[in-house]
Amino acid sequence: MSAPIKVAVAGFGGRMGQMIAGLVQTENSFTISAATEAPNSNLIGQDISQSLGIQKTGVEISPSPNMLGRNSDVIIYFTRPEATMEHLKIALETNTSMVIGTTGLNLAEEKKIEEASKQIPIIYCANTSIGMTLLMQQVKKIASILDDSWDIEIVETHHNQKVDAPSGTALALGAAASEGRSVSLDDVRDYGRDGITGPRKQGNIGFSVVRGGDVAGEHSVIFFGKDERIELTHKANDRVIFARGALKATQFIAGKLGQKNYSGYFTMDDVLG
Repeated sequence: MSAPIKVAVAGFGGRMGQMIAGLVQTENSFTISAATEAPNSNLIGQDISQSLGIQKTGVEISPSPNMLGRNSDVIIYFTRPEATMEHLKIALETNTSMVIGTTGLNLAEEKKIEEASKQIPIIYCANTSIGMTLLMQQVKKIASILDDSWDIEIVETHHNQKVDAPSGTALALGAAASEGRSVSLDDVRDYGRDGITGPRKQGNIGFSVVRGGDVAGEHSVIFFGKDERIELTHKANDRVIFARGALKATQFIAGKLGQKNYSGYFTMDDVLG
């Protein structure tokens, strides 16, 4: 039996951090090697066992992100966009693989992730759900078949605490559709409509945003044709699906450890193979 994959969890006390840590306890393939939280968190200094209801592990929650790269195989990062680059730097300095699920990154930050992947293996994706990955694949395929007389609209719904819009997943769906049509999303995206907007421009990809309640995430891609339409929808009933996908991604990228070409930029498409 191979040794468990040593996972470092940033934002341990957050929803995703707790879900990932909880799943790790049910899998013999993983072990938590490091955990961090914001300096003002009341979890600082606690053994991770106190949050998970397990026997003491000896792994204390630290305010220092530098801890993540020590004695870890993979850093899982799903927290704040503004801190992503700091954690990426730590991964580079310690030669540690990363799974990044942060949304709201700008193009310059995404470019830095691509550059870093030339030195270490990185999985970067807006949504680690297996179902969403399959949806994106189908959106790209359908968009490649239908011409631009078919209008494309992406409708996304999230809880009322989400701070970015459209969601990173909605943008990724738009990118899949535009890639299928061999156009740049920046050239065809239509983010908002208010007032006298005039008729819809042929070929544009529209985004509609809904915020309310505690919705984990719902995304629909609608292809409007003449006298017919195609609707593809993914609904996240529980955020645990993202943690489950993150661990699947972790297992994939940990397999790159020790390989001759120890680097590369990967997505969930690669994980599903």
